[in-house]
Amino acid sequence: MSLWQRFLTRLGLRRGILAPHQDVEMLRTLISELALQEQKSESEIHAGLLAAAIAQRHASQETWCRWQSLSPREQEVAALTCLGYTNHQIAARLGISETTIKTHLRNLLTKFHLHGKAELRMALQDWDFRTWDRLPHN
Repeated sequence: MSLWQRFLTRLGLRRGILAPHQDVEMLRTLISELALQEQKSESEIHAGLLAAAIAQRHASQETWCRWQSLSPREQEVAALTCLGYTNHQIAARLGISETTIKTHLRNLLTKFHLHGKAELRMALQDWDFRTWDRLPHN
């Protein structure tokens, strides 16, 4: 587990977003505790956390750019896949063939540089697709 992940776990966060009400003193205390546990200086912890946050931000921006490169139908297929629908269920819901669903999946996986549905779900695990689940069926 990375330093950033350990820090977020200590804060009780999963997605890496600090709530506006997070107490600055609590953050300082957690950084001090991490420094002791990691046997590093607080400056090293600060630098490591900042580097991890920047890397995470960069990865999020790349993922967003790839998402925007998808066609609206590919976005639908990706969202429904991430919600756990099978190809058969997605095809029925969208009123298209399973072969077409497979084509959309192959295309979107290529655009995301992924190899399967499981990787897609992992890449987009922090995204909230619940509104896609409420869209009317075709």
